[in-house]
Amino acid sequence: MKSLRRFLSSLPALLVLFALPVAGQAPTFVRKELTIPVRDGTKLFAVALIPQEMKQPLPIILVRTPFGAATEFRNSQLPAMYKELAQDGYIFVTEDIRGRGSSGGTFVTSRAQNDPRSPKGTNESTDAYDTIDWLVKNIASNNGRVGVIGTSYRGWLAALAGVGAHPAVKAISPQAPVTDTWLGDDFFHQGAFRQTQAILYSAYIEAGKEPSITGDDWYKLLLNIPTLDSIGKAAGVAGQPSWLAFRNHPAWDSYWQERALQNVLTKTTVPMLFVGGFWDEEDILGPQLMYRTLEKSDRRGLNHIVLGPWFHNDWLRPGGDSLGAIKLGSNTAQYFREKIQRPFLAYYLHDKGDGHFADAWVFDAGERKWNTFDSWPAKNAKTRNIYLRDNHRLSFDAPGKSATKGNDGYDAYVSDPRNPVPYMPLPDDESGAHWMQIDQRFLGNRTDVATWTSEPLKEDITIAGDVVAHLFASTTGTDADWVVKLIDVYPDSGSADGRMNGYQLMVNADVMRGRYWKGFSHASPIPANVVTPFNVDLHDQLYTFRKGHRLMVQVQSSWFPLYDRNPQKFVPNIFNASSADYSRQEHRIWRTNDYPSHISVQVLRK
Repeated sequence: MKSLRRFLSSLPALLVLFALPVAGQAPTFVRKELTIPVRDGTKLFAVALIPQEMKQPLPIILVRTPFGAATEFRNSQLPAMYKELAQDGYIFVTEDIRGRGSSGGTFVTSRAQNDPRSPKGTNESTDAYDTIDWLVKNIASNNGRVGVIGTSYRGWLAALAGVGAHPAVKAISPQAPVTDTWLGDDFFHQGAFRQTQAILYSAYIEAGKEPSITGDDWYKLLLNIPTLDSIGKAAGVAGQPSWLAFRNHPAWDSYWQERALQNVLTKTTVPMLFVGGFWDEEDILGPQLMYRTLEKSDRRGLNHIVLGPWFHNDWLRPGGDSLGAIKLGSNTAQYFREKIQRPFLAYYLHDKGDGHFADAWVFDAGERKWNTFDSWPAKNAKTRNIYLRDNHRLSFDAPGKSATKGNDGYDAYVSDPRNPVPYMPLPDDESGAHWMQIDQRFLGNRTDVATWTSEPLKEDITIAGDVVAHLFASTTGTDADWVVKLIDVYPDSGSADGRMNGYQLMVNADVMRGRYWKGFSHASPIPANVVTPFNVDLHDQLYTFRKGHRLMVQVQSSWFPLYDRNPQKFVPNIFNASSADYSRQEHRIWRTNDYPSHISVQVLRK
């Protein structure tokens, strides 16, 4: 079913990759199933792949997972994603976390460190500590060193192994770690609810089945269900723990804050290699936020980050030589695995190499090359503003005092919850992991998408750091979502085969729920027909807009069915909104001297 393919391509699991053996590799490992006791008496299940022939003691690579250790290491052949690491020699271990797979205990999604339901104060950090302690004492011929790695949920688990880390842990690589699922990972983005991800996660992981709503066109399916409450019930997930948490905690309250990784892992005591993709549709915030958090106290140069031209977990798949239709000219995924990840772990676990690592490895998809930095964002980047101007123009020049506050001072569109803006071309028949890379021209005829475009650039412009939208907007309603996109528009002619002529690539994009204009912890009505400031974080980027290309900014107020529809009438909790609360409203984006809507970027000085 396409819904299953959709889930496997977007869920923070790499089950398919884990199931693939190294191509052409004869079995060289012995598979052993392990039972590991932790401090409260719970027994955790793990699988080890131990090299058949070891000339010397080897370090251990540990992956902790909620997705099935037996599935991930189902036979004695090593999954393809580890083949570069295998060249240096490791004992590989994957472990079911408590309550999942064959492990004992109770599973809690993104368990808080101080969860009152935890027996004897256990959490994922203590379970990791006890696991590592058992492994180094019980697996023969290990050298007493452990590296912990993982992607997405596994990345969150890997990072938590750094909280009160066991002395044997010498390196950790959290990759696309689930960090703050309200601010910008997985389930909410700055307050807007990522309903498709939430439905699929609650159904497959917590209920253990497909959602009750089935079909290939999720835009049509969810459009015909009038409210968020009825969507949860129709999908069969309304009573699942995660869905109840979404419903009971729609704001960034203490529930989310105590689970946010940046509030738990605040200091670097173990070398860290964070990894993320600029086009990651699930955890684009996590690696960037965690690197910044730890960088504040990193005095020993232990904190590192890799950011590439990837969707979720793309760096572990074959290829990495294209960004959707855009050819990158090199295999960026293989480069990461061979030239960054492998030597990083080899140094700390094998004493190989000189240990001279960049603070940040960042790929520029516009210039199509890797860059290294001694800090990220780049120190020599200067903040510049890209202003929304009259006649749908973009300019680095701010509106002058002659710009009026009247009809010439804004651009308006009508947003209708019954006809929301799709996030990909309709029918929504295959919403896989590539939707952030698709050509945005499919929205060209929408009247509810406001667009501003620059003249062709006279020289290359490289952004290297934060991208933030500062909107001055008003609405006839009392709530609204603000989706903002920064787009690279290719020239109308000149590509070799014509396919890239006029191509519109989203370089940065995200959404913010307007009710949190005063702060994310509490919702407040937007005053109707009053110009109000909104800040939309579009996250970091390193990207060169080439000479002859144009900059484009788009603003819209729905991104469906990826995110739930905003009623546009303030209600205390949108999960409880009735169908009568959803209404058409006019939104105005202001661009005057007093209200200069703009995108702030950090431009690299060369």
